[in-house]
Amino acid sequence: MRLLLVFSFAALFADAQKPVEEIVIETPFVTSPEQVVEAMLKLAAVKKGDVVYDLGCGDGRIVIAAAKQYGARGVGIDHNADLIAQAREKARQEGVESLVRFERGDIFDADIHEATVVAIYLLPHINLKLRPKLLKDLKPGARVVSHEFGMGDWKPEKTAEIDGAKILLWTIPPPAR
Repeated sequence: MRLLLVFSFAALFADAQKPVEEIVIETPFVTSPEQVVEAMLKLAAVKKGDVVYDLGCGDGRIVIAAAKQYGARGVGIDHNADLIAQAREKARQEGVESLVRFERGDIFDADIHEATVVAIYLLPHINLKLRPKLLKDLKPGARVVSHEFGMGDWKPEKTAEIDGAKILLWTIPPPAR
């Protein structure tokens, strides 16, 4: 996943006329082992009617598994064009291309409103940055499942451990009144 962080060095030096500098930060692509993928889908209670989004989907294994094992529809989003191409090919090979799609894009700009389950395996600071989007864009009752990393002070409702990997689950609450 590539994030574009914009820092205004002008603000640091109190000189509003200085240009804005851009810094690109790369995050690593690390796969979730198959047994972790299965445990994530199980903890999120994925079923046939679900729409599973994987933000930072890499090779697409989570949405492909959701489609293949549960008949769920899925959408994978990643910034890496090569990984998106791999995911599309893998979906074709697994016979689930009619249930899944893969998009190259920025997870922070993605339209995720139709998701009933969102899967993530992102670094903690990215999870924290993503949390407001999840709470704003997802409907109450949508589930968020993370491989390994939490969301700051948002405590998970359920956790599981498989082969030393931590899996965490949250449910989007109703809007605050």
